[in-house]
Amino acid sequence: MMPAMSLIVVGVDGSEDGRKGLQWAFEEARLRKATLRVVHAWVLLPPPAPIGLTPPMAPSAEEIDTLREASEKLLELELSDVVGDDPGISVERTSVEDLPAQALINEAADADLVVVGSRGHGGFAGLLLGSVSQQVAHHAPCPIVIVR
Repeated sequence: MMPAMSLIVVGVDGSEDGRKGLQWAFEEARLRKATLRVVHAWVLLPPPAPIGLTPPMAPSAEEIDTLREASEKLLELELSDVVGDDPGISVERTSVEDLPAQALINEAADADLVVVGSRGHGGFAGLLLGSVSQQVAHHAPCPIVIVR
């Protein structure tokens, strides 16, 4: 008999590895009849100011709304493609303004398992693990699965 789980957290970022992680987490949640919490984190960082110049202005409310809407749209698209209209389990969508690794660690505080893809949209394609999956592996408050 499989151990009971009530909550599985998975991070998505629109990458192929992120989608593989979502697919794995969804199947695991269905098998264990657990709630699936799908998390997308976004951060609006102003570009650094050149030395001697005034720092850039804080982002406008419109820029923040645009990023929040894009995040929610990404969650909607990923879930509709992988989970469909009738998943058969409880699915929570979480769009959060935070660094991706920190958001996943925070969202997994009450989870039984956290799932990430091995690499996301980071810049180094040859790495086995991306920085987010590596940070979550080191700091997650629960067991972690890294899907390749």
